[in-house]
Amino acid sequence: MKNIYVAATGQHIGKTTSTLGIVANLQKMGYNTGYCKPVGQQYLTVDGAVADKDAVLFSQVIGFELVPDWHSPVILARGATKSYLDDPTAFDYPGDIRKAAAQLEPEVDVMVYEGTGHPGVGGIVDLSNADVAKMLGSAVVMVVEGGIGRTIDRLIMSTALFREQQVPIVGVIVNKVIPEKHDEVAHYVGKKLEKMGLPLLGVVPFDKTLLFPIMETVNQAVDGRVALNGHRLNNRVEDIMAGSLVDLDEFSAFRNILLVVSHKRLNEAIEKVKEIARMKKLKRSPLSGVIVTGDGKHENWFKPENIQHPYFINNEIPVISTQLDTYGSVVKVSRIEVKINTRTPWKIKRAITLIREHVDFDLMIRRLKEIAAEGQAQSP
Repeated sequence: MKNIYVAATGQHIGKTTSTLGIVANLQKMGYNTGYCKPVGQQYLTVDGAVADKDAVLFSQVIGFELVPDWHSPVILARGATKSYLDDPTAFDYPGDIRKAAAQLEPEVDVMVYEGTGHPGVGGIVDLSNADVAKMLGSAVVMVVEGGIGRTIDRLIMSTALFREQQVPIVGVIVNKVIPEKHDEVAHYVGKKLEKMGLPLLGVVPFDKTLLFPIMETVNQAVDGRVALNGHRLNNRVEDIMAGSLVDLDEFSAFRNILLVVSHKRLNEAIEKVKEIARMKKLKRSPLSGVIVTGDGKHENWFKPENIQHPYFINNEIPVISTQLDTYGSVVKVSRIEVKINTRTPWKIKRAITLIREHVDFDLMIRRLKEIAAEGQAQSP
């Protein structure tokens, strides 16, 4: 088997989701599968050492003991690129990556490396995705966002870097495809890929549940302060309702709703929510959380007694206060870029299932073996 390097045509395409699905499903098929994020940008501190947040996620989901030097050998934190350009000799990034590979690869049947951003990210320190994939002797699985014209355009541009480095491409996963357009995308993108000599590994439908944020993420987005029930910040948010629009006809769903309301209209909005819940005969509150807003100008409007509503206490609804006004809060929440993490277990399970159901793993493995055999044949 050949190493796999999962790359994407850009950010927020579904690279981590696809990588998670590939690792988990290869393991389920009986392959001892390893994981590494060679170059990371966003990191967490684990036992005094830094590791990319995705490496931390995978260690917990897949179940391996995280060794930052192995599973996340290079972190390009703020200021790292300037330091490198000032004195490249002070860094041995390739050496760090090769040492990690030397530790991990002998222990597994197949090693899955997760890329960073679009293919050119990291190039400023001579660690573009193509550079790293070649360094690791990996074949690339390219993830591209669903569509036809734009999908192919981005794919042609992105694969050029890998072709320049003579890095073999296993195939392409088209992600986040509108379900109604699945067959059309599969037909036309598949037709073009055939001409390009690239296998279509799968067409994965868009699943809106993967975009649902949790209240903790909402709190960060509005720079909020937790006023009540902080232990429920894992609640997922499926819909947003402004307090001034609380009305039976305005509800598109009756569960996991985020209520965003001015402190001046809080009691009125709660009474409307309670009335709608009674009319719909709901067994539990439809609210997953509440943002109580200010006026966007003053910081001192908040008074705890204004928020200690019995409805929140009885239903254990997390309540956040923010200086932002209602409109500003709704805009901030609507712009959240949601990522899979250990506090969203339903997303992890769904991501693995989506990749298993829509990616042809037999074709992927066959391609990997073909590429490995070609490499051996070309060796002196």
